[in-house]
Amino acid sequence: MRLIIVAVGRAKSDPSSTLFDDYVRRLPWPLDLVEVQEKRKLAPAELKAREARLLLDATPRDAFVVALDPSGEALDSEAFARRFDAWRERGPPVIAFLIGGAEGLDRALEARADAALSFGAMTWPHLLIRVMLVEQLYRVSTILSGHPYHRG
Repeated sequence: MRLIIVAVGRAKSDPSSTLFDDYVRRLPWPLDLVEVQEKRKLAPAELKAREARLLLDATPRDAFVVALDPSGEALDSEAFARRFDAWRERGPPVIAFLIGGAEGLDRALEARADAALSFGAMTWPHLLIRVMLVEQLYRVSTILSGHPYHRG
């Protein structure tokens, strides 16, 4: 099994990229980051539809799709670990996490998603969401393996 994060926008060389790469190196599963181009000059509905097409086109068809969206389910780390383990048990070759742009996710993308997760009601920068997600994936791996990282 491998993981993929498909996200709108391009990360620059900054502290968030360094932190992201650090957590990716710690993961026991291979993880790919696919970035799709954002076009800010479109009307919000058109922009969301375009981004949804780009995100879905970049997502493997046989992937288990998890949309990151404020309307998704908010889980604590241990519940996320149990949920992730259940997704893994289904046997998909890929678990894909989709991160939309500033306008959020289009309904077509929400309809395709097998699950939706939220990092809470607050608004977070999209580059920071990537770091938060990969840190939680690392935390999931430590919880599932009984490593003390989670307790620290």
